[in-house]
Amino acid sequence: MSGENAYHINLVEENADQDGSDEGDLTLMPWCYHNLFTIISIVAVLWVIHRLVLGTQPKWFAYMMYLYTKYEFVQFEEVKKDHFASLSSVVSHDPELRKKKEIRILEIGVGTGVNFAHYPEGTHLVGVDRNLHFKSYWEENRKQFPNIYSGEMLTTSAENIEAVADNSVDVVVITLVLCSVPKIDPILKEVLRVLAPGGKFYFMEHIAEFDPEKHGLRKMMQDVLTYLYVWPFIYDGCCLNRDMLPNIKKAGFSSVEAEKYYAPVPNIIFDVERPNLKGIATK
Repeated sequence: MSGENAYHINLVEENADQDGSDEGDLTLMPWCYHNLFTIISIVAVLWVIHRLVLGTQPKWFAYMMYLYTKYEFVQFEEVKKDHFASLSSVVSHDPELRKKKEIRILEIGVGTGVNFAHYPEGTHLVGVDRNLHFKSYWEENRKQFPNIYSGEMLTTSAENIEAVADNSVDVVVITLVLCSVPKIDPILKEVLRVLAPGGKFYFMEHIAEFDPEKHGLRKMMQDVLTYLYVWPFIYDGCCLNRDMLPNIKKAGFSSVEAEKYYAPVPNIIFDVERPNLKGIATK
């Protein structure tokens, strides 16, 4: 075969290869064109579902927590009752409140207002929660405690409580909130800002399994449910594998007393929330 013929054959083969490689790309465009209405419809349906789920999540989460705190976690309320018992010995920094043996408490993440039952008589309570759908449950609960002075619930995030003045409260309470916030440290900074000198920070949180050798399966489930965004999606950002104690210890409190323990849970579904942390930090 002459060189000229060989060159002609190679050129034909190259052109054939090029035509074949472009064929798949070219056939995709007509398919998209003929199915444009179907594609747009699917995208629109997915967008509506996404908006509906995210748009209604705060509302159904508030209702779900109302049911849980009222009917499910009764035993856990007994643990909280014991933890908050020392509130009765707190002396207010405010001379007027001190005369009346009353104190001012700021609760961040008040939710349904379940902690009303644990506050001393005469407490002046400021409640904060970012989810406005908790407000009706909060109002319902506070009517049952006329001996506690509470204003309107402030609907704002824990990082933005400028309405509360510096050094103005005797106690800050946070229960089961730090597991679901984007960042813990800015909130602890606010806690220190609003607390009066010598004020107390009462905290209770579920945390990552602290004995993985004994409870390795629980630790694995905490990680899987958190990383796959299953638990955070259902429970408004709640992460099962956090430990807040290191953040609290380095936040700037003069002292931190804390205990890790296994809390009572109503059934096996909530076994991943059994590892808990409770404590009191002093400014």
